[in-house]
Amino acid sequence: MIRKIIHIEEEKCTGCGLCADACHEGAIVMENGKAKLIRDDYCDGLGDCLPVCPADAIRMTEREAVPYDEEAVRLHIESKRQKTESQSPSSAGCCEDFREKMPEREISGGKTERQETLQDAESMLTNWPVQIRLAPVSAAYFKGADLLIAADCAAYSCGNFHRDFVAGRVVLVGCPKLDPVDYAEKLAEIFSRNEINSITLTRMEVPCCGGMEAAVHRALDAGGVNIPFETVILSIEGEILERRKG
Repeated sequence: MIRKIIHIEEEKCTGCGLCADACHEGAIVMENGKAKLIRDDYCDGLGDCLPVCPADAIRMTEREAVPYDEEAVRLHIESKRQKTESQSPSSAGCCEDFREKMPEREISGGKTERQETLQDAESMLTNWPVQIRLAPVSAAYFKGADLLIAADCAAYSCGNFHRDFVAGRVVLVGCPKLDPVDYAEKLAEIFSRNEINSITLTRMEVPCCGGMEAAVHRALDAGGVNIPFETVILSIEGEILERRKG
């Protein structure tokens, strides 16, 4: 039968995983850092995934496809639930593929030699709150600010994060995988209502962090502002893998 069904443009997909979270039928999964429709009969054709995609990589199409199968979806969802319950929370999501990259380190009750050499460091944070969802859209500290937009995990991977990135900047943090919102709308308001001097985005190498970068780009377009923008991509070991402008 000819019916409405989603089509995912793989070349546009950033691997953020927001569409997979939005699909109540579990028709979309993440494979090799890309979203994929696993079975036609799981897709109801209502398109809940379309508005959450930050890269405009999903569209509705009409083509030959088997009918939507509500019973098959029910069994699929139940199977996913049982699998999730049998796994630890840390194994879910696009970060899963990167677990083996992290070197094992011995953890003991006493301090390691490396810890003994560390000095107490002063926090460089100058604003609060820092979560994008909680931050105001207008504030005095935004005027003329050099803005740091950071993926939640970035500060935990990089030992000198305050020194190298927070110092001298107003900070906003978030995770596009965990927060069920589109950051672009609020960021566009912040960019357009305040005299932001520059934007630095720190994101992790994992695919889902691409959603953060895409949101900033869309916010700049929606806000109609031209603000210098740099993206810094960090490895899970805290090393800088790439810096790019715009």
